[in-house]
Amino acid sequence: MTVHFIGAGPGAPDLLTLRGRDLIAACPVCLYAGSLVPEAVLDHCPKGARIINTAPLDLDAILAEIRAADQAGLDVARLHSGDLSVWSAMGEQIRRLRAEGIAFTVTPGVPSFAAAAAALGAELTLPGVAQSLVLTRTPGRASSMPPKETLANFAATGATLAIHLSIQNAAQVATDLAPAYGEDCPVAVVWRASWPDQRTIRTTLAELVSAIPEGVTRTALILVGPALGQEGFGESCLYAVDYDRRYRPQSANSPWADWTDGDD
Repeated sequence: MTVHFIGAGPGAPDLLTLRGRDLIAACPVCLYAGSLVPEAVLDHCPKGARIINTAPLDLDAILAEIRAADQAGLDVARLHSGDLSVWSAMGEQIRRLRAEGIAFTVTPGVPSFAAAAAALGAELTLPGVAQSLVLTRTPGRASSMPPKETLANFAATGATLAIHLSIQNAAQVATDLAPAYGEDCPVAVVWRASWPDQRTIRTTLAELVSAIPEGVTRTALILVGPALGQEGFGESCLYAVDYDRRYRPQSANSPWADWTDGDD
C-alpha cells in the first residue's frame, strides 16, 4: 500500500499532470481538499472508489482514513491544490507516515504563481529588472512568520514577490512594501487562477486596497515588483546573435566548436 501525494494544480482540470491523472485512476481511495480541488479532477477516480473530502477533517481524522486504507491494502491518492512543496501541510502528514512505516510518493503539480503569471501573460524575471522570485505570505491564524521573513526584507532585494494567502492583509502589504518599491510599483492580483471565473486586477501599491473588487478573497495571489510593469527591459543573451553556445558556436576557438548535434 502506498499514499500518493499529488499536486492537483491551480484549478483547471487539464493542468493536472499525466502522472497525477494516472495515479488517481489507479487508487481505490482518494482524499482531496474539497474547497480547492475541482470536482472534475475526481472524474479520474476509478469506479467505486472511496472519495473523501478532507476539508472538514483534522489531521488525526485524515490519518485514520489512511490507516484504514493501509490495513485494507488499498493505495491512496492524496490530492492538494497547486504544488505540494509550499503551504500544502504535506510535511506534517509525511512525518506521521514515516513514523508509522507507511510508504508514500510525491507527484508535483502546477503552482498557483505560475498559473497567475500565465493569466497575466507575464514573465516574472526580466533581464536587468528582476532575476529572483520570492514566494511568501503574511502571518495568519494557521501559521506565523519567522522574524526575519518580512515583506520589507524581501522588498529590499528588488525581487518579484508572489504573496500568497494574504489578500485580507492587502493594506499591510502595501504599507510594508512601499518604502522599498515606491507607491507606484506595479501590482497584479489574480483570483482563482486558471478557474473559469478567474479575475485579474492590475494596479499599484498606492491603489492596491481600493482596486480589489468585492468578492475577491482568500485564493487571490498578489504579485508585486518592477518586472510586472516593464516594457523597456533588455533582452537576454540566450538568443543574441553573438552569444556563444553549444549549438551555435561563434568561432573555431569556441569551447563548443568540436561538439556535434549528436553530442550530449
